[in-house]
Amino acid sequence: MSIFSYHLVEIPFFKALRGMFLSPIKKDVQGLIYSEYMTAMTLGSPVFSRARILPGQVAVFMQWESENDLDNYLSKNKFGKVLAEGWYVKLSFIRKWGEFTGFKLPKTKDKLDNDSPVVAVTIARMKPLAVPRFIHWGRPVEKLVRDHPGTTLSLASIKFPNTVSTFSIWKSVEEMTGMVHGHSRVEDPKRHSNA
Repeated sequence: MSIFSYHLVEIPFFKALRGMFLSPIKKDVQGLIYSEYMTAMTLGSPVFSRARILPGQVAVFMQWESENDLDNYLSKNKFGKVLAEGWYVKLSFIRKWGEFTGFKLPKTKDKLDNDSPVVAVTIARMKPLAVPRFIHWGRPVEKLVRDHPGTTLSLASIKFPNTVSTFSIWKSVEEMTGMVHGHSRVEDPKRHSNA
């Protein structure tokens, strides 16, 4: 059964910059199904600000044939050892909306209990002309997720020119789905459902 992993690591600026153009993750890694190497961003910050993109901080989202393949990569591969020095989480797939080329998403699993903690990963590869519309509708949602009392961690990442991702850890499924459907007890709760 495949698993996913999400990694955050700080690396030297020029290595991170090089990774934006030449990913240090080889496609023939044993057990690797797919990976996205991205630059971390501050969720909800102004689009054209120095605080938006964090060039030395890298986010990597990966899918593996098995947990053993991930563990071997982190302990034996040169870049895997770099990722092992950062923060990461192993994830089981629960649900998807939409399609994304590269990942092999299994069928939806059973629902989690409403009080279970949950991680949400969004990833979008857009056509260039869709980027301004995405920014217009996405920034209010970023602020909603960033400031929501139900999240314990939330961030964004980008792979130029057109791949954008968010990552958030929620205290419960109920708080995450409440935010998605506009039922949270926060200011302007319908930002996500309106977008």
